[in-house]
Amino acid sequence: MLNFKNISLRRGTRVLFANTSFTLHKGQKVGITGANGVGKSSFFALIRDELHPDAGDFTMPPQLEIAHVAQETLATEQAAIEYIIDGDVELRQVQQDIIKAEQDDNGIKQAELHSKMDIIGGYTATARAARLMNGLGFKQPQEQLSVSSFSGGWRVRLNLAQALMCRSDVLLLDEPTNHLDLDAVIFLQDWLCKYPGTLLLISHDREFLDTIADHIVNIENQVATIYTGNYSAFEKIRAEKLALQQSSYEKQQREIAHIQSFITRFRAQATKAKQAQSRIKSLQRMELIAQAHVDSPFHFSFPTPEKLPNPMIKLENVSIGYDEKNILNNVNLFIAPGARIGLLGPNGAGKSTLIKVLANELGINSGEIQFADTLKLGYFAQHQLEQLHLDENPLWHLQKINPKATEKELRNFLGGFNFKDDKTSDPLAPFSGGEKARLVLAILVYQNPNLLLLDEPTNHLDLEMRHALSVALQDYQGAIIIVSHDRHMLRSVTDQLYLVANGTATSFDGDLDDYRLWLNEQKLLNNDNSENTTNAPGINKKEQRKLDAERRKKLKPLYDALKKADKALEKFHQQQKELENQLAETSLYEELNKARLKQVLQDKAQVDQALEETELEWMEISEQLEASEG
Repeated sequence: MLNFKNISLRRGTRVLFANTSFTLHKGQKVGITGANGVGKSSFFALIRDELHPDAGDFTMPPQLEIAHVAQETLATEQAAIEYIIDGDVELRQVQQDIIKAEQDDNGIKQAELHSKMDIIGGYTATARAARLMNGLGFKQPQEQLSVSSFSGGWRVRLNLAQALMCRSDVLLLDEPTNHLDLDAVIFLQDWLCKYPGTLLLISHDREFLDTIADHIVNIENQVATIYTGNYSAFEKIRAEKLALQQSSYEKQQREIAHIQSFITRFRAQATKAKQAQSRIKSLQRMELIAQAHVDSPFHFSFPTPEKLPNPMIKLENVSIGYDEKNILNNVNLFIAPGARIGLLGPNGAGKSTLIKVLANELGINSGEIQFADTLKLGYFAQHQLEQLHLDENPLWHLQKINPKATEKELRNFLGGFNFKDDKTSDPLAPFSGGEKARLVLAILVYQNPNLLLLDEPTNHLDLEMRHALSVALQDYQGAIIIVSHDRHMLRSVTDQLYLVANGTATSFDGDLDDYRLWLNEQKLLNNDNSENTTNAPGINKKEQRKLDAERRKKLKPLYDALKKADKALEKFHQQQKELENQLAETSLYEELNKARLKQVLQDKAQVDQALEETELEWMEISEQLEASEG
């Protein structure tokens, strides 16, 4: 366990938090939340013995294995998969000891060490590392590429995989999803849910925290406080506190009106029924979410676009790629005013490439594309952060757009993005990634576009800014096309999903939960196809496709059963967390709530049993699938 007793921590003269006491127990999964700069990373530095408390005591058992993601990656020529295996320090030590025992011709020592290798899973290390690489988006041929051959973002993934490879007692993860796409986020989420040690997670991804965390440590007003439950449970408690201080929820009413409008329009349409149901669930908790953000420093909205042409952009049988090599073929897309489209698809399938075509930054290889004459694009992509003038200030960037605007008008506008006082006139060079991303968004909003193209807009943004952006997008009257690994953002601002995969882009009939199941099915099919290709050389493509189709048809009942079990697991896990949150309420144990306590305990026992039975069913189906593929 990790014990914090009356801890106070400073950075320079600034107090980060003071008089903080709580205990983190073995196996807990703890989300660390708070605005940027409150001391979340310093909290990790304290645990890693890089910082010492200014007051109080921090203690933990000796010889705990603490894993964290390295901030830098050496440009080594070592193979990527070997670099990841280095994360298991004990394994590497045993391997070295075996080599020495062999050199010494010490048979007894060799036997002991090989037995230890078996106990620590050393003989499956390469397979474990390969699974991590695959789950984080690497292709099999990349396993043997040198670390130096990967770009910065992919080296971050290698560092993450190396930290996960460590058989740690405590795992510290600071914004692990920032450089991941949605597929990798889902893989990491599933991996962390099964992690047996104590997890401390800094994240601004609401759904990621909700699924993984069973406790929240929130740092606010120079105090770190622990709450039982996931992020939504914490948010509910915080909302109730803030409700005593704030009675007006104008943002909340706009959100509710937008979601209710979607439900009214699409509830009766079969193709939108699942998404309408998702909005109904979102609406049920919207009031508390809005209350929890009433003191947000971000207050902005998109102005009404001057014109809304129809269509805005039209693609007919378009092929897209680079150097005449097509990535996407036969893409048909009609973007009408008010469209709210989320793009899904595996890493490298072409989502960002399609966005570039829509932004008119990349031409097409064939087909026809039409842009409306009055189209006014607002395009957000990560490379635009690099195009900011670092020696200039936020005011200068807006003055370049509208030289006639008064300084007061521009300062008021920038204040909505929490650029206040000196921040509006300070050079950008020392700004954080989050501040630069906020400025790019401010510039985009100021230009009043009628079509927004957003490629991972939430990277570097904290929870409050993500919420403010979500509210603004829900009120926006133009069209939106968005690529994001933030599932809460996708759920709250999109009405339609498109799947970019297998060389094309088509409407996806389902929601994000269906997409998760689709990903699992694709992995099984890819493994199946890989087996077929290996075991049947010489078969032409037509015959191979026929064999694949027959095999898929044969396995379809198992795929369907796995989908059903997967959905049941999600439901029972959610019910289990809700009941655990109820049991954590002290009022439940008062005499007058005796009957309710009994009922909650009965419900918890039933859900626990149902969950255990469903997990067994899921494992049996998975084993049948593996046997069928063998």
